Amino acid sequence: MKLPITALVLSAVVFPFAAGANAASLTSGKKLEIRVDEAKVEEEKKALWGQFGGWCAIAEWHPAVKSCEETKEGDAEYRTLTLQDGGKIKEKLLERGNASYKYEIVESPLPVKNYEAQFTVTPDDDDLDEVNIVWAATYDAADGKEDAEARKTIDGIFKDGINSIKGKLGDKVVERKKKKDND
Repeated sequence: MKLPITALVLSAVVFPFAAGANAASLTSGKKLEIRVDEAKVEEEKKALWGQFGGWCAIAEWHPAVKSCEETKEGDAEYRTLTLQDGGKIKEKLLERGNASYKYEIVESPLPVKNYEAQFTVTPDDDDLDEVNIVWAATYDAADGKEDAEARKTIDGIFKDGINSIKGKLGDKVVERKKKKDND
């Protein structure tokens, strides 16, 4: 079975934190390509980050998130997401960059454990007039849950979130035809 090139790129670029003895066994990721003015890529990246990249900005663009509350416990930063159905997810910020953050789930009703994710806005390596929004995670199925259930849940969360961002950006989003793999 051949992996789509996007899966290979996400694995190599976004999942470097998955290495190690206790690396999670499942991965999910979504990438959105946004057309920008080639002469203003850095400016456009900063604007996209300002709109979608704040630690609690997820409440503004993810349809499943009703609200987000930021808290600190010592030096650690957390966010508690209240979902539309009343569920709560507590996440710890692990690392923050200029246009990225990495986090882990601390408490959640989701069927996953060992969940670490990264949300990034970055210039496209191949197309000088594009910026990518990438959201990716590594995780394991929670005890008593099947891998397929865990993957379906996380894939659905990422799909809904990226599709919501796509809807907010409209015609700036690059649409690519998927190639059929005949192998």
